[in-house]
Amino acid sequence: MNWLLNYFTSSLGRKIMMSLTGLFLCLFLVIHLIGNMQLFIPDDGMAFNTYAYTMAHNPLIQIVGWATKIIILVHAFQGLVLWAKNKAAKGARYATGNGKSSSWASRNMALLGTALLVFLIIHLANFWVKAKFFPEGLEAFTLADGTETENLYALAVKTFENVGIVILYVVGMVALAYHMYHGFQSAFQSLGINHKKYTPAIKWIGIAVFAILIPLLFAAMPVFFYLK
Repeated sequence: MNWLLNYFTSSLGRKIMMSLTGLFLCLFLVIHLIGNMQLFIPDDGMAFNTYAYTMAHNPLIQIVGWATKIIILVHAFQGLVLWAKNKAAKGARYATGNGKSSSWASRNMALLGTALLVFLIIHLANFWVKAKFFPEGLEAFTLADGTETENLYALAVKTFENVGIVILYVVGMVALAYHMYHGFQSAFQSLGINHKKYTPAIKWIGIAVFAILIPLLFAAMPVFFYLK
């Protein structure tokens, strides 16, 4: 067990763990986006509330949900440790190379990651905490099969009436975009997946899908409800 502990506390081991947890969180973002896209369906929240009820009452999904929260903390912790070690060793911020040829995003991954962690805490407080621990404060909603549940669609509508929160979410998605711009491709490189045949495709997916499309669609949700 000591060799395993030593490996995962080494710089290489931490980078591998960062890559694996990061790619898992990329998959989570895709799934989370698909579910939340139902907020755009003009059915007064029926589709979204049905989805939310299913997510909240499926034991397997609940386990995955808690595992995801742990993975986020592990990813953040490992990232900060690597940043601190890199800064101590090179006298520079989270960067590769000499800092001049690297992108702004690559040099500021720790800053972006910290901003995202703060944003995530606020996001969980706005929705997950209220639904999980204070459901009595939410409006009731009746699903198509007659099941009574919380109206999380109405909670989203009410939350995004606040322009300050809308701006916060948009800024958070800008941080996500920059984080993904460097992080997605970097994760594959750390895992040794780097070849002239498929690295351009990985880079394209990282930029087009994870740095542009996903943050843009997430940011569109609060803007949509504010302008609605």
